[in-house]
Amino acid sequence: MSSNNDPVAIPMTERNPRDLPGMDTSDPDTLTGEAVLSFHNISYRETVQSGFPFCKKTEEKERLSNVNGIMKPGLNAIMGPEDGSRSWLLDVLAARKDPSGLSGDILINGKPRPANFKCTSGYVPQNDVVMRTVTVRENVEFSAALRLPMTVKRDERRRRINEVLELLNSLINSERKKTQKSLIAMELVAEHPILFLDDPTTGLDLSTTTDVISVLRRMSMRGQTIIFSINQAQYSIFRFFDSLTLVASGKVLCHGPAQEALEYFTSTGYKYDSHNNPADFFLDIINGGFSAILDIEEEGHDADKYKELSERQHQVTEKLANMYTQSSLYRETRTELDPLLGEQKTERSSALEEITCVTPFWHQLRWNISHLFKNCLVGAISILMLTLLLFLPPFSPGRAGLLFFLTVFQTITSVTAGELFEIDRDRFLHEHTSGYYRVSPYFLGKLLAELVPRRLLPSIIFSVIVFMETDVKGFFAMFFTIMMLAYSASSLPLFIGAGEKAAAVSTVLVVIYFMLMLFISGLSLFYTNFLQGLSWIQYFNIPHYGFTVSCPVCHCTWCLQLCTGEEYLIIQGIDLSSWGFWKNHVALACIMIIFLSITYVQLLALNKKRHF
Repeated sequence: MSSNNDPVAIPMTERNPRDLPGMDTSDPDTLTGEAVLSFHNISYRETVQSGFPFCKKTEEKERLSNVNGIMKPGLNAIMGPEDGSRSWLLDVLAARKDPSGLSGDILINGKPRPANFKCTSGYVPQNDVVMRTVTVRENVEFSAALRLPMTVKRDERRRRINEVLELLNSLINSERKKTQKSLIAMELVAEHPILFLDDPTTGLDLSTTTDVISVLRRMSMRGQTIIFSINQAQYSIFRFFDSLTLVASGKVLCHGPAQEALEYFTSTGYKYDSHNNPADFFLDIINGGFSAILDIEEEGHDADKYKELSERQHQVTEKLANMYTQSSLYRETRTELDPLLGEQKTERSSALEEITCVTPFWHQLRWNISHLFKNCLVGAISILMLTLLLFLPPFSPGRAGLLFFLTVFQTITSVTAGELFEIDRDRFLHEHTSGYYRVSPYFLGKLLAELVPRRLLPSIIFSVIVFMETDVKGFFAMFFTIMMLAYSASSLPLFIGAGEKAAAVSTVLVVIYFMLMLFISGLSLFYTNFLQGLSWIQYFNIPHYGFTVSCPVCHCTWCLQLCTGEEYLIIQGIDLSSWGFWKNHVALACIMIIFLSITYVQLLALNKKRHF
């Protein structure tokens, strides 16, 4: 971008100079007022596994190396090439990485980060973690209800929501802008003193990017510490930055006031064209003056040439990092950092990271049910198919065919239940880590708001249409049986879908299981001796329990065409006693409880592994 300003002095947004605020941090679980974040000798090593299962190799990769800096209230930008360093630095500062690989000190106003820092600071991830089926206002209301203390009055909460939405009113023109608006608004409404944003302008046009940065600037002028990573910045955006941190290959190449960055590089001998964009100028320096390195493979060059250029770029990075550590800019930073680190050493904290919430369990459960219920889409196709039965002419299917069709319908439609946790995993991890709710109210809310309506309404319609000619006792017994079969069958895909590595392959396995069990149950209708050699399969056959328990309770006129109920039960080898009826319900209930319990345990384990 062209610029007619002096090549060294860049006019920046005027701000009042700030000293370290005297914020009260006596309570380690609270973080209010203005906050200054400093990081001292930060290094981070990631353990990476590669290779085939059961013979994987483990190696450590250094992601950050001896990083130092300070982030004050204002706009603090982290820039760098596409090597992941800027996101690694942002996530480490935001406590979003496993602390086991971290060394060094990260302080808030000269004191150790609270153990619940993730819950007392805001974080906007790069990926989409909002519920798209509700409006922006509903998402913000959900955040305000769970992240603001119960002592905040309803009028005050509503005022904050309206203020944030008015602030972001310009970001409503496209789906991506709507998503970004929801993400930012849900964090701003909590009014945390520190807000982290991972590449918030990705996928946005220049106009919208300018609007986003303008909103963040307005919040920073109120005393909020805004820390964000960004790949490229036009001059119209760059001029708003208060602090700039340039990182590459895990090393800091420049850190300090943004208006001094250009002067720093020009003073070391780099020539700046007055018509060049300062941010592009910095990236060209980091890339070693040959940006084409990023496109080498596309141009058909061999791997050796690409490796050679990569090594040259690494050498440039090492040179810039060493040059920075010997600069006056680095010495000024150390002058600010050393007193803070000296204070911290006398009261080093050993507290483990934890998740804390400001609202009670029942409040979290109520809002989860209300929020998730808006996302519940009952299977329209299955309901339509059942409704059409009302307009079909009467027919007389045999008992076996009707009951088997009921079993097939309930089991096959239960396969989609695995999506409840699978498609919502990233949103759950983000919101739980940020202190919206505990695992238990989310789990129960998910079941009550989505699973129950999905299986309840089709079951009611099916029971009314198919069994409306039976007696009242038989109708309710049949309805209860259908519900038990539906929820037991749904618990299996739920158990698989909640796992850390759930994928399409897991869904295929569920389908294969149900198809095999239905095949075996179907053959047993016509070949009663079929299961004599495979009788053990019935103990693992969910459709078998549902089919068996359905037979004694179905006495509708459609089913009494072939034989009496007692004759059919005897042919199928079904126990006619009361326990013969209820033992199948007990089996379905046990299956459901076991799988749902494992699902909950998996969510707890998933949270512990990935909430960083």
